[in-house]
Amino acid sequence: MIVNERETPEGLLVAVCDADVLGERFEGDGVTLEVTEKFYGGEAVDEAAVVDSLARATVANIVGTRAVDLAIEEGFVDEANVLEVGDTKHAQLLWM
Repeated sequence: MIVNERETPEGLLVAVCDADVLGERFEGDGVTLEVTEKFYGGEAVDEAAVVDSLARATVANIVGTRAVDLAIEEGFVDEANVLEVGDTKHAQLLWM
């Protein structure tokens, strides 16, 4: 998986995606999702590093079946709130 972390005035923004969806475009049910290098491109990491990044995130965008499933398994995302866009999954996380 690929993780990109950015510090913002509001906190840590984390973008996570499966490596195989980077650069892809997904469409479904009136939704278009582009997994751009500019936003999602970052460092290839293992699952433990993804979990660490998500644990520190204020906001996270997660794309890809493997990445979203990991976020669900680790309790960051409720499966009921996951979008299926084309052939992939997308979830967002916001701690308030």
